[in-house]
Amino acid sequence: MTIRESLEQREREYLSPYASLSAMSRGRDREEPQCDIRPVFQRDRDRILHSKSFRRLKDKTQVFLNPEGDHYRTRLTHTLEVSQNARTIAKALRLNEDLTEAIALGHDLGHTPFGHAGERALNRICPLGFKHHEQSVRVVELLEKDGQGLNLTWEVRDGILNHQMSLMPHTLEGRVVRLSDKIAYIHHDMDDAVRAGILTEEDVPSQIRAVLGSTPGERLDVLMHDIITNSSGIDDIRMSERVGSAMQAIRQFMFKAVYTNPVAKSEESKAEALVETLYKYYLEHQEQMPEEYLQLLERGEELPRVVCDFVGSMTDRYAINTYNELFIPKSWEL
Repeated sequence: MTIRESLEQREREYLSPYASLSAMSRGRDREEPQCDIRPVFQRDRDRILHSKSFRRLKDKTQVFLNPEGDHYRTRLTHTLEVSQNARTIAKALRLNEDLTEAIALGHDLGHTPFGHAGERALNRICPLGFKHHEQSVRVVELLEKDGQGLNLTWEVRDGILNHQMSLMPHTLEGRVVRLSDKIAYIHHDMDDAVRAGILTEEDVPSQIRAVLGSTPGERLDVLMHDIITNSSGIDDIRMSERVGSAMQAIRQFMFKAVYTNPVAKSEESKAEALVETLYKYYLEHQEQMPEEYLQLLERGEELPRVVCDFVGSMTDRYAINTYNELFIPKSWEL
């Protein structure tokens, strides 16, 4: 028996009857030999962790554009916090941690520079539309490894695609990530907003604090305990009505106090204009895109989609530098 087979046997013996078993995966689009050490979901986790799109998350905006300070979250630190929350819940419920972690690490790979501002710009200007959760799947299926994709399992791709609250993954592990994503940004966006002086803990409505607590740590503890308590031993991931309503209320509060706050979002119109300008430029100068994107065009991919692939892949810094190079006059010397 190989190490992988012994790990798969351990899953069958220990995991919840509602967990996703590695040996029972629906598989990959392209068949490939099994690893003798790692089950399929662990391999997927590793592939995402070593991908270029994952590394680029460190220079992509979470909420605050180009903040002054070392402790504000980026899209990468958000992803790591989602992963940690999700693994804690999955372990407590005896779900598949490897699958949970793979989905969590991959869920935002398709995010644009400047966070949701860049996403809004591309969705507005591209006739084919642009949604980051769909782009994340496109990244792992097609764009990574110079057009080969990562060839991930169906379960991981399903969890990545359906991590939005308006959607529903087919596995419990995907549903854990779906809620962990919201818990993470409620937790860290509030923390960052307090650090930035945009609001204080006392600004949170008292009825919300009465349910969820008055500090980021208390809220995180209440939300995760509630999911674990209400999902234990059942084929579903759910919250109590009281805590679920409070979570929805604090999300609405955050949208009003932070996500649409003119102080926090004062630069977003500039970011959107920059992304739109780059999109229009490469639509007319496609030959200036890197070779890997030109190869997508040769394979029959539509030009607007490939331009979105390129512009959407940029980090904040790369997008700004590219804009400056293309549109800002340079000084010169004799």
